[in-house]
Amino acid sequence: MQNFAPIALFVYNRPEHTRRTLNFLQKNYLAEESRLFIFSDGARAGEEDNVKAVRELAASITGFKSVEVVARESNYGLANSVIDGVSRLCTAYGRAIVFEDDVLTSPYTLQYFNDALIKYHDIEKVMHVTAYMYPIRQADLPETFFLRIASSQAWATWDRAWKNFEPDIDKLIGQFDDQAKSQFELEGAMNFWKHMMEFKHGRNNSWAIRWYASVFLNKGLSVNPALSLIENIGHDGSGVHSGVSTIYKGAINKSRIAEFPDKLVEHKQGYQAVRHFLKHRKGTYLQRGLRYLNHVFTKFKMKRA
Repeated sequence: MQNFAPIALFVYNRPEHTRRTLNFLQKNYLAEESRLFIFSDGARAGEEDNVKAVRELAASITGFKSVEVVARESNYGLANSVIDGVSRLCTAYGRAIVFEDDVLTSPYTLQYFNDALIKYHDIEKVMHVTAYMYPIRQADLPETFFLRIASSQAWATWDRAWKNFEPDIDKLIGQFDDQAKSQFELEGAMNFWKHMMEFKHGRNNSWAIRWYASVFLNKGLSVNPALSLIENIGHDGSGVHSGVSTIYKGAINKSRIAEFPDKLVEHKQGYQAVRHFLKHRKGTYLQRGLRYLNHVFTKFKMKRA
């Protein structure tokens, strides 16, 4: 019987988002054969009731090979929780599939991850698998392709790759020159270097930007679908680290992925499609203004609720 990769689900204080995430995961074709580990972060002041509700929900979950709830006694914060949880599963099982509490999956998302984890198990250059794809134009793109970006919305990796994760931001920054910074930011299309600087100066606590930098500096590749296998429902203003946005929302592929690349190089057309989307993602000034007003209005409604 095949041994499928364990699932790490990181949750905190959003019971309804967690319920929906788990409901969609349960409907995956490999759910009943997968071990689920739910890492529940400890409550900060004022969040005790919501954290309790999430943990009660987690304790009731069935439909997986096994379910283990890791209830943190203190508040780790998302970054420390993810780093600890992924390290734990990679050490124990050699690989891990990672979700947060705001991701809806296709019925074939777990199948996609496991197929990729098996295919590239011993390929050192392949360090990351993501189920997300930006809403790009997909003409002439294969089902899956390699990119340099390590997208963090729903992803998987191996112990051999995760061992290259460098948490020290100064060690990471010291390895970049101007050319590397440009390539890291897809030639100026996305402000990834700004995220690095914000972490250094304590303005964010992102594990994801450090993981992407670790993959990039090791000349690693990530496996990407041409059509996303997930939908992020966290851009509604409810998350600790997310605002209100629909920029990154696209259709979900509900079919099984059949093809994976053999040539270990970044796909040129895929790269250009992603770069074009990121460079133009904010749209016109009118579109930006309307999104800002929607953000303010949504936040106002949440405060009144």
